[in-house]
Amino acid sequence: MTGTPELRRITARGTPRKVGRALGEAGRTAVHTVLLHTPYWQAVTAPAYHAAVARMGEELRARFPTIHEEVAGLAEGLALPFEDVIAWNCRGDLISNAPDGCTTVLMPGREPVIAHNEDGLPGFRGHAFLADVMPEGAPGFTAFCYPGSIPGHTFAVTGVGLVQAVNNIRLRGVVAAVPRMALGRAALGCRSLDEVTAHFRANHDSGGFHMGFAHAGDTRILSVEYGGGAVSVGEITEPKVHANHALHLPLGPEGQSITRSSADRQARGTALLAQGIRDPLAILRDTAGPGLPIFRTAPDDPDDENTLATTVFRMRATGVEWEVRAQNRAKVEHHGVTGI
Repeated sequence: MTGTPELRRITARGTPRKVGRALGEAGRTAVHTVLLHTPYWQAVTAPAYHAAVARMGEELRARFPTIHEEVAGLAEGLALPFEDVIAWNCRGDLISNAPDGCTTVLMPGREPVIAHNEDGLPGFRGHAFLADVMPEGAPGFTAFCYPGSIPGHTFAVTGVGLVQAVNNIRLRGVVAAVPRMALGRAALGCRSLDEVTAHFRANHDSGGFHMGFAHAGDTRILSVEYGGGAVSVGEITEPKVHANHALHLPLGPEGQSITRSSADRQARGTALLAQGIRDPLAILRDTAGPGLPIFRTAPDDPDDENTLATTVFRMRATGVEWEVRAQNRAKVEHHGVTGI
C-alpha cells in the first residue's frame, strides 16, 4: 500500500477510560467540525431527550460499568459534556432516522465469509478510522470507528476470532432501557457464538440492530436481530444479504421504518444471489439495478449516507483473514490475519 490511507488506523489500550479517551482524541476534530453541526446531533442532544438519556446512562452504569467508563473517557477525549456524548451513543434508541446504514453479505460454508459495507454520514469520509483496541481484562479487537462513537456498532474482528458486522434497524415506538450500541460493544467481549447468543437473549431492551456473527473454527454464521424487548437468533444456512430492516425479528405494534434505500439494497442483493453471484465484493460494490444502489456515493443519498468502507472477513480454522477498502474501490487499505 502506498500513499496516505483514507482510513487512519490508531491504537487504544489500557483501562476503559483510557481506551475511551484515545478514541475521543482520534475523533475530536471531526466531531467539532462536522458532527456538531448536523441535525442529528441537535436532535438527540435536545432537552426533550434528557430524561431518557439519563435513564439509559444509569442503566448502562449498572449493567455494563466498564462501557460506561469508556463513554466517560470518550467524552473527555472529545472535550464535550458526558451527557451529550452518551446521547449521541443512544441515537438509534431515541430517533428512528439515525444516519447509520450498511449492507451485509453472509456466506455460509466450511469456511464462512461475512462481508459488509459500512454506510454513514458522508461528512465523515476521511475522518472515520480503524482502531486496534487492547482493553484491560478483555479480548482485544480491531473495529471501524466513527468519530464520537464507541466501537461495536459497525464491523470488528476480535483477538479470539469473533467477527461482528452490524446493520441499523429503524424500530418505531421503542422505549429503550439501555443503548443498543452498548450491547454491541459488550458483544465484542464474547469468546464464542454461544456466548453471543446468551448475551443477546439476556439483553435486548434497546433500539434495533441486526448483527452478523462468525467465529474462527466454527462453521456457523449467526444472524441476530434485537431491540424493543425482542430478540431473534438464526443460523444462516444459505447465502443471504441484510440491509437496514428486520427480516425475522418479532416486531412490536408500531413496527419499523423501511427506507427506499434499504428496500432497494435488500432486493438488489437478493437478486444478485439468485443469479448465482457469490463474490461478496461484486455484491457490495454493485451500482446497477432498478433502484437505489448498494454501493452508495451519491451526495444526495435520501438517507444521508455514503459507503465509507467495505470489509471482507474469511473464517479459517485457526483465525480470520480480513481486508478493508475505503470508498476508493480499487485498493485494500488495511488487511490482516487474526489468529486464535
